[in-house]
Amino acid sequence: MKNVMRFRSLDAWLQSRHGEKVLKIPLDAGSGCPNRDGTLGKGGCTFCNPLGAGTGMGRESFAVQWDRWRARLSQSPRSRRVEHFLGYIQSFTNTYGPASRLCALLDALAPLPGLVGASLGTRPDCLDEEKMAILAGVPWEDFWLEIGVQSCRDETLFRIRRGHTVKQAEEAIALAAAFGVKVCVHLMAGLPGESGDDFLDTVRWAAAQPVQGVKLHNLYVPAETALAEDWSAGRYQPLSQEDYVELAARALTLLPSSFVIHRLAADPARGELLAPGWAAEKGLVLLAIRRMLEYNDWWQGRACDVPAASPFESEDGKSQTA
Repeated sequence: MKNVMRFRSLDAWLQSRHGEKVLKIPLDAGSGCPNRDGTLGKGGCTFCNPLGAGTGMGRESFAVQWDRWRARLSQSPRSRRVEHFLGYIQSFTNTYGPASRLCALLDALAPLPGLVGASLGTRPDCLDEEKMAILAGVPWEDFWLEIGVQSCRDETLFRIRRGHTVKQAEEAIALAAAFGVKVCVHLMAGLPGESGDDFLDTVRWAAAQPVQGVKLHNLYVPAETALAEDWSAGRYQPLSQEDYVELAARALTLLPSSFVIHRLAADPARGELLAPGWAAEKGLVLLAIRRMLEYNDWWQGRACDVPAASPFESEDGKSQTA
């Protein structure tokens, strides 16, 4: 019996392209951010932790980090047989600085054993034609430019100290499309001052952009952030698990079926999570989202481009994850 799928996960998308499982390995390039060094602001976004959502390994070469992660993965029965990997240059703003630095980062990726593709995280206001041309020339067919957008509301971006506008996000996405660079946008639910409907409006905005992928995040409170101060003072309350699960499931119905879903729930680093406690149980959150989709007979694109039936089917019955 066929197992009806509900969304197009990055895991399934990569496996369909390579014929086997591909794992993503995070890499820290020691990058800076104009929103932390005083160029735009200091301290970064209100939810940005001191590592910029990275690993803190930025002083080590990519080769050292790569070997360390592969050794760690080899200890897991589920991962030890994996031979193909996607390198994710993750923390802070990796297109900040001169174009020559970006070239050096990409060159350092090339010799990593088992590398079949890459993702690079950045902000929309740190991209230009010169850098986009460099990104368009990478040797990997599976290359993603991950752009932190978070919200389609300028008042929210100002409130969380993003330091860029919605217009700048749209311009960066359009520039990537002009150069043929695949884009994954990051969107957050539960941002200060936003309702669930505001988040879904951001999802609709993303669905109308020339992007190919989306990461959905539940905003949690990391230690050593401005958001932590607001939470401690009672000025911010995170979403409940039930509210986030429903928002994520509804968001999938609004996204085109062609979009690749890179993530459905945030993944706090060990020791950084202050609230909500449920954010530490990513597996349970993903399970709840899948159950919500099944219970309501929802799927990615149902309220967008594929209203009649789910186009995601698997002959082998394997479930998709994100």
